[in-house]
Amino acid sequence: MLPLDTAPRPRLPSPLVAAEDERFARHGVRLLLKRDDLVHPALVGNKWRKLAPNLRAAAGRPLLTFGGAYSHHLRATATAGRLLGLATTGVVRGHELAGRPLNDTLRACAADGMRLHFVDRATYRHKTEPETLARILRETGGEGSYLVPEGGSNALAVRGCRDLGAELAGAAEVVAVACGTGGTLAGLAAGLAPGQRALGIPVVGGGFLEGEIETLQRSAFGGRRGSWTLDDRFHFGGYARTPPELLSFAEDFGARHALPVEPLYVAKMLYGLLALTEEGAFAPGTTLAAVITGRPPNAPPPGATS
Repeated sequence: MLPLDTAPRPRLPSPLVAAEDERFARHGVRLLLKRDDLVHPALVGNKWRKLAPNLRAAAGRPLLTFGGAYSHHLRATATAGRLLGLATTGVVRGHELAGRPLNDTLRACAADGMRLHFVDRATYRHKTEPETLARILRETGGEGSYLVPEGGSNALAVRGCRDLGAELAGAAEVVAVACGTGGTLAGLAAGLAPGQRALGIPVVGGGFLEGEIETLQRSAFGGRRGSWTLDDRFHFGGYARTPPELLSFAEDFGARHALPVEPLYVAKMLYGLLALTEEGAFAPGTTLAAVITGRPPNAPPPGATS
């Protein structure tokens, strides 16, 4: 058993709560919030679901993984390493960052013991190619490490996220989730019941995610599974882009529902759901479930009191 399963024990299934919101109700749409941000005090939401099976597979080996300067995945992997006593290395996109002060995300990774290795963007783009990966492993001394892909999305992670869909089976016609690398959506869709649809809101542009999700489902299940679609209009210019309009929306939504709204993923997904509702994308009588995959870095852990 993974030590993280017992101290503290994850809260599974995560709560599913109704969100009374007249902006949805006036269109005949009911909104539910799937509070995956409450799964674990340190490994939040989809990070628990994706990392836990990979940590079991690592079997005590050091962890090496990849991410950008604001990567929630790097942050979660560093925390998991601290909790389990595992050495961690984070390969960070952007060699120019090596000489600058660390941002809050990377500083927290370093505080949890993660060794940060910065690479140029061309190298990062080719990081999965054998020659480039071998060079990175040599440079980091990571030849014996367990490799976790960017975003934590691999077949193990996708199968772990299938449980999320199973927890929501029959609860809503449409289940929405923010997408970075697509692993959560790939598993979620596979776990839903017939007649349900998963809706992914990408937080990055480029239109590449559909192919990535299909590849992940093939690796995990042998082929495409479940009903799922993407709407890539709500990334606000790309990952880590949080213009004032989005931050204002997140603050307002949080105040309405006593929910700390994480800005890089969750806010974009919720904004997209409201926009789609106002466009008439959902028929009256539709129940939507929004998966809350994380919480802001400065939000207190679940159960904390001020």
